[in-house]
Amino acid sequence: MKIFLSKINESWVVDRFRQDWYLSNPDISTEKIKDSDIIWIISPWLWKKISKKQLKQKKVVCSIYHIDFDSFTSSDQKDFKQMDDFVDFYHVISDHTKNQLSKLTNKKIISIPFWVDNKIFKNLNDKSNLRRNLGFNEKDFLIGSFQRDTEGKDLKSPKLIKGPDIFLEIIKKYYSQSHNSIVVLTGKRRDYLINNFQEQNINYKYYEMLSVEEVNKLYNILDLYIVSSRVEGGPQAIMECAISKTPIVSTDVGIAPQVLNPISIYKNIEEFKNAKPDINFAYNKAIEYVIPIGMSPYIKMFEELYEN
Repeated sequence: MKIFLSKINESWVVDRFRQDWYLSNPDISTEKIKDSDIIWIISPWLWKKISKKQLKQKKVVCSIYHIDFDSFTSSDQKDFKQMDDFVDFYHVISDHTKNQLSKLTNKKIISIPFWVDNKIFKNLNDKSNLRRNLGFNEKDFLIGSFQRDTEGKDLKSPKLIKGPDIFLEIIKKYYSQSHNSIVVLTGKRRDYLINNFQEQNINYKYYEMLSVEEVNKLYNILDLYIVSSRVEGGPQAIMECAISKTPIVSTDVGIAPQVLNPISIYKNIEEFKNAKPDINFAYNKAIEYVIPIGMSPYIKMFEELYEN
């Protein structure tokens, strides 16, 4: 059995998953599609870049991360139906997405969260020194948000499925009057929040692009990480917070109910105040997905497809 993973090259977290897979599973993987038995379309929009001849000859798995039905056009439906003809079964990383996808296809859907590398993302037990080295004080209350919040088309409009407007309202309602609260941002396309923070004199510190090791250091200095998404595939930040023992609360999206204690999940801005991080609960869930343990269900999934 040989598996080929489609390439992305977008400096996205899925690029890292592809690299992880090839490094950890060389015996059952190939970089040459013609030598493969199974094609793993790790991002659905890449299917058109693959030869239809290859798609017909091989068995095909496609990963779907989330579906925003509010912006799912007739053109999107047509593209999905065309792709669906070549796919043997689908992989999703959360039960939420499985429920969404079941409305579009009768093909088999397998839900398996992505793995996490606990050699990179981990608790460093050095919060005071890390804060000092980054210019923060011991009394600062640091709130993290590491995912993009702005649409790419104009770098001004909020990417609403990510909920940056919800995040902004939470900061304004619960933290803006506290002089020691600082929002820590990293990643591309943070313009929406940065512009609003500047206009409303909200304290923040922005690190545009960092290595994964540096991102782990940021997790380790936080007092709270907030996921405010309306629709989400992962986000992988939930798994990274959990394995690094970073306090986190989240809306009920993606893998949140599979990793976090229900008390750490909130439905709206008003309920946010009642959400409480449960570090140990989240860590004990995330440890089930570390490399290589977290890849085992994937290998089983591919073996089942190959044998059938």
